[in-house]
Amino acid sequence: MIRGLLLAVPLSVSLGLAQDLPAPDSTMDPGVNCSFRVNPDEFVDAAAKARAMNYERVMKFSRAARSDSPGATLAPAEVPVRNFVDEEIFAALRKSGVRSARLSNDYEFVRRIYLDLTGRIPTPTQIREFVASQEPGKRAELIDRLLYSPEFADRWVLWFGDLVGNVSTNTFFSLRAEGRNAYYNWMLDSFAKTMSVKDLAWNSVVGKGNNFDVGPANYLLRSSTPGGPIQDTFDTAAYRAARDFLGMGHYDCVLCHNGRGHLDSLSLWGRNATRAEAQRMAAFFSRQRNVAVTNDRDDPRINSRMVTDVATGQYDLNTNYGNRPFRVPAGTTRSLTPEYRTGEAPKGADWRGEFAEFMINDPMFARNFANRIWKQLFNQGLVEPVDQLDPYRLDPANPPPAPWSLQASNPILLERLANELGAKDYSLREFIRLLVNSSAYQLSAEYDDPWKLEYQPLFARHYPRRLEGEEVHDAIQLATGVLSAYRVAGFADPINWALKLPDPLEAGGTTLMNTFYRGNRDNSARQQSGSIQQQLGLMNDTFVTNRIKLTASPVLRKIATNAVAKDLVEELYLTFLSRPPTSRESLKAIDLFSKATTTAAKNAVLEDLAWAMVNKLDFIFSY
Repeated sequence: MIRGLLLAVPLSVSLGLAQDLPAPDSTMDPGVNCSFRVNPDEFVDAAAKARAMNYERVMKFSRAARSDSPGATLAPAEVPVRNFVDEEIFAALRKSGVRSARLSNDYEFVRRIYLDLTGRIPTPTQIREFVASQEPGKRAELIDRLLYSPEFADRWVLWFGDLVGNVSTNTFFSLRAEGRNAYYNWMLDSFAKTMSVKDLAWNSVVGKGNNFDVGPANYLLRSSTPGGPIQDTFDTAAYRAARDFLGMGHYDCVLCHNGRGHLDSLSLWGRNATRAEAQRMAAFFSRQRNVAVTNDRDDPRINSRMVTDVATGQYDLNTNYGNRPFRVPAGTTRSLTPEYRTGEAPKGADWRGEFAEFMINDPMFARNFANRIWKQLFNQGLVEPVDQLDPYRLDPANPPPAPWSLQASNPILLERLANELGAKDYSLREFIRLLVNSSAYQLSAEYDDPWKLEYQPLFARHYPRRLEGEEVHDAIQLATGVLSAYRVAGFADPINWALKLPDPLEAGGTTLMNTFYRGNRDNSARQQSGSIQQQLGLMNDTFVTNRIKLTASPVLRKIATNAVAKDLVEELYLTFLSRPPTSRESLKAIDLFSKATTTAAKNAVLEDLAWAMVNKLDFIFSY
């Protein structure tokens, strides 16, 4: 039953509370191999570290001159207020006495919105048409057009695929290319049909059937945890659903031990959470099963799995081996039945389906996606890290006791965003439209006043982000007109664009993308870090050097037909960097062409400048 594509009847739920039980003790020391105790620095002050890393990226980018436009700042009251996002952002700036960046110019905006919504850079024709337009609503019109472009679906399937970990093989389990492709194609179709975030998540949790046929069934298969009893798989399913769809990654901790003594300094919720409570969440998955479909080697479905639910079963406290501390009875209690974190218990036998209903109606669901989507567009979450939300520290109407503080950098804004996402029925496009039409999103990245680390939570400027490896790959292809043709298992036709590859382990025939830390959707997340390998790749990788030759690039050959050096230089900058050259850049490039006395020499200068464009800092940034 696929919610949003087929008719689905919502499950009725009750507010019954399961019996309150103490957490079972374990004969295995729950502190052994505790990731927090082994490396507390990885977790303590994670939010401050995330802001500091973003601050360093902002400062590095600020040192690179990109235009002749001044980075003059404004009093927050001078910036137009377009929606409640601006009300909250600029109110916080006024309260803090911090000035705002100016609004982005048209060149800054058009590059940013194309990259953020579609993962592609705009063409010179698209840039000139947008800049030349005198229509007052041209930005909103472009946003609407991009939101319903095929490229939007490609870009945001990449985002959701990262979230749910859609990859053919991870550390413990293989979905095979057929399973990975089924999930990918289902997501692509769902985004094209404007399925809501709520329905995307619901389907992923309840998906059942053959994983080669039913895309969402592959989400649950990713929770299969070998080397231990079946309860380990139930735990992993609960942890992943809570992390991905509620932003509550600390369930991984409390499924091993009580939070007290481990999460005291990290989470007010976590320090009070017990292992028994977490196991009751995992009990929702105790009736799910997946079994091999066939042992016939000649059957093409030999490696597929059938995901089902059984009519009976519970979470037994009877393990003495596995990946987590032993589960032992607590007094006379030898098994646990489900209870959702807010107290609801299932009314019927479809425990997994009822978990999905509790989940999408949980206030943490809206907060999680509001925060994740905000981070994708503003390049810093209102709460960092995005998978460590603390439900006891998010509601500004119910602040936590001292010395705890509200977790979000702008708690009122996060709550309003979460409410608005729910009011828009969790429509990704409508929510993104709200964010990108705001003045806060459309601020310039340039900021002439001194920038301080303590300004980082305020969003007084737009924070640049380094492009993902797939975006860098596609930008080089689009700027040169030289496309790849990658063969991927399960796809009849070659894939030309990296953003259409079904997962980041499909290297696409080039190592350049992988230097940009694409992650593996398993135990290595995407990163925004820079590296020497990235710089060396942009300078020397044949993916770049072969494409910037006039003999290979139809785009460069067309640019070379410009008789006037100034026009040629402008076209080159618009093609690669989506902006005209600065006065200094233009003069230097024209001087190089003036010294080229033959066609061959002129072409050599053009190729050298194209190489320089790819190696300029702003080529690999959305700013």
